[in-house]
Amino acid sequence: MNEKKKKIKKVSVEPAKCLKELPPYLFGAIDVLKREAHRKKLDVIDLGMGNPDLPTPPHIVERLCDTVLNHPRTHRYPQAKGMPKFRSTVTGWYRKKYGLDFDPEHEAIALIGSKEGIAHMCMAYLDPGDIALVTNPCYPVHRNGIILAGGQPYDMPITEKNNYIPVLEDIPHDVAKKAKLMFLNYPNNPTTATIDDCSFFEKVVEFALDYNIIVCHDLAYSEVVFDGYRPPSFMETPGSKEVGMEFHSLSKTYNMAGWRVGFAVGGHDILKPLEKIKSYLDYGVFTAIQLSAVKALTGSQKCVKDTVAEYRRRQKKLTAGLNKAGWPASLPKATMYMWLRQPEKFRDMGSLEFAELLIEKTGIAVAPGIGFGSYGEGYVRVAMVTHYQRFHDALLRLKKFLRMGPP
Repeated sequence: MNEKKKKIKKVSVEPAKCLKELPPYLFGAIDVLKREAHRKKLDVIDLGMGNPDLPTPPHIVERLCDTVLNHPRTHRYPQAKGMPKFRSTVTGWYRKKYGLDFDPEHEAIALIGSKEGIAHMCMAYLDPGDIALVTNPCYPVHRNGIILAGGQPYDMPITEKNNYIPVLEDIPHDVAKKAKLMFLNYPNNPTTATIDDCSFFEKVVEFALDYNIIVCHDLAYSEVVFDGYRPPSFMETPGSKEVGMEFHSLSKTYNMAGWRVGFAVGGHDILKPLEKIKSYLDYGVFTAIQLSAVKALTGSQKCVKDTVAEYRRRQKKLTAGLNKAGWPASLPKATMYMWLRQPEKFRDMGSLEFAELLIEKTGIAVAPGIGFGSYGEGYVRVAMVTHYQRFHDALLRLKKFLRMGPP
């Protein structure tokens, strides 16, 4: 006798509403395009995600190996805010580079990469419905961190017209009064925009004091700079410690993206809630990685110069080739990216559609501007993350693609 088939039960629980409000993850969408290209046996040249292809410098790797092998006590839970040696190294780095003094005990904190710190900063300060000011376009976690915390992002458009600098006067008074956080990022990802001095930051400090807003500045690209350019730190601005803090990362400077280590500095009262939420939600950065980061920050900086020189070599190769092929491009002052307006023949299509067509026809993956915000539409971001010779291959393909035009 056949037994009746039992009906399999399963739970059906709705995920948090904030997840539904998130836009599709940009690099997830790019990965789908790459997988489809691989399935078609295309030779993919991946210039989409800012994922360094250069190796972590040997002296940093050696420090990690020695610590893990010979110092088993470092395998235990780390201190959530970072070990004292790491925090004092961070404050020493700021003193040497910018002449700024921070208390390593209260004004510096270790992060599992700046992305984690930014997301946790939002959780530490935003209640459901709270407003945070964010540039558009922006590095995705600046916006997504707000949404995941239940907050409401308010766009500060940055465009070619305003030199990719937000116009503070355009923020409505009633919005500014309700805002709790403001996110800024110079040198900028994705636009590569830079500022020359602290004059804009001085306006930001005044604005923040007037409206009681915490300023969160992302300085991840301070070392990836060219031709003598020196980006200012927000914390150099008079009054900055009273209104804000600054995030930094070792990911790009030392090719340590997968190591997940960064830091933040700022006023004690501003950092304290971030430290508190981290103590409840994570155990901090693996101690052996913190010690490797100390080696990176205090050791020879020739590795940084070599990395920057290689990025510039790639940028020059691509810029010259694109201009020759009829796609206008210029060299940025900073970052490992190029921010390009779509070629004239392709400006009737959206940036995602353009990126899809590009990888389908050429095997070249780029990041569509729309993934960084609505004001990024019409642009693509190109990351300098493949071998120099591959840019020669990419240019040959692009030249043919541009000559053919849209379908």
